[in-house]
Amino acid sequence: QVQLVESGGGLVQAGGSLRLSCAASGRTFSTYAMGWFRQAPGKERNFVAAISWSGGSTNYADSVKGRFTISRENAKNTVHLQMNSLKPEDTAVYYCAASSRTYGGSYEYLYDYWGQGTQVTVSS
Repeated sequence: QVQLVESGGGLVQAGGSLRLSCAASGRTFSTYAMGWFRQAPGKERNFVAAISWSGGSTNYADSVKGRFTISRENAKNTVHLQMNSLKPEDTAVYYCAASSRTYGGSYEYLYDYWGQGTQVTVSS
């Protein structure tokens, strides 16, 4: 069982930056691939970024490539999402997810555990 708690969300102006963090419980965090997804109001939840258990492989949605960076600190059971050059269309609830597979991928069904989400609002 893995419990995930996101933090770092908030209100930022367009062009600004935020760093989201996801703290995981359990001693097996380093064996899980991790991902970030987001859900804007009235829309379905979409993939943002994923990182393999070792941190050696990452993947990003086209809409965030070059602006967002996913990273992890296995010694601290934490995964981060650094978000730069934020746009109003990045406004959403951001969810952290853990996958027991080596590499989580971009599909929700690949993930076994989910956090409660943290709100990110980007003003124009």
